[in-house]
Amino acid sequence: MRLVFAGTPDTAVPALEALVASRHEVVAVVTRPDARSGRGRTVAPSPVAVAAEAHGIEVLKPLTPAEPDFHARLVELAPDCCPVVAYGAMLRRAALDVPTWGWVNLHFSVLPAWRGAAPVQRSIMAGDEVTGASVFSIVEALDAGPVLGVITERIRPDDTAGTLLDRLAHEGSRLLVDAMDHIEAGDIAAHPQADDHVSYAPKLSTEDARVDWARSAFAVDRQIRGCTPSPGAWTVLGEDRVKIGPAVVSDDRTLPPGRIGVSKHEVRVGTTTTDLVLGDVQAVGKRLMPAADWARGLTFGPDAAFA
Repeated sequence: MRLVFAGTPDTAVPALEALVASRHEVVAVVTRPDARSGRGRTVAPSPVAVAAEAHGIEVLKPLTPAEPDFHARLVELAPDCCPVVAYGAMLRRAALDVPTWGWVNLHFSVLPAWRGAAPVQRSIMAGDEVTGASVFSIVEALDAGPVLGVITERIRPDDTAGTLLDRLAHEGSRLLVDAMDHIEAGDIAAHPQADDHVSYAPKLSTEDARVDWARSAFAVDRQIRGCTPSPGAWTVLGEDRVKIGPAVVSDDRTLPPGRIGVSKHEVRVGTTTTDLVLGDVQAVGKRLMPAADWARGLTFGPDAAFA
């Protein structure tokens, strides 16, 4: 089949690479316009654009998919299907109607759970034990189209949003290629989503990432891991913001919620259940470092606590 692939971040690159390596022909790639990124805030193409250009594939960067010039070029390309992974823009009916087999999205949840921008993060933060990836036909409603295929993946005790998303991106790329194969063969069935099991996964805000120590150690641990690496879990000590990396749930309860306990080799923080042993910590203007090293540069009173 002739494919036009749509995607933008690193998460979408494994799917593009898998499609390029498949029997299908990727005739063009659609991605978001070049944007500022990195510490220097320099303007750079998206990871998907970089990967496509390395393969000599035409790259389209419309401000929106509703642009007339983009629509005209899409019609000229005459794709049989348009697979999508984390493109980042809403598709309207005019664009959806161009490919023969429509637009097919790889989404990182088991739909209809966690429709939206942050399914992996929200799944971890909600305490889910299992997540996965779904391939579905795109309709104008958010992530609501009929499902063509699903895989499941266990959420490991040390998974962050970053590690889990990376794993799903690679496993999901095989699912997407398999869906393209079966669409071409005409032997795949689409199943409507169950509307009574829908949940939503809005993009995480900075406030979502503020650690709430007045919760159980399990919930705080999941909040921190769900916000790692982005937007990054954080808390406040005095007037200073402190970034918190993944921690370890201990078996002991020695501190009230938010209270900091410092020893030679570790830093503990209380929750409503057991303590958390901090991993890496980053103060404003400092590098990320082990919590014990961070604590050595500070003086803690007996009532020192994160807020």
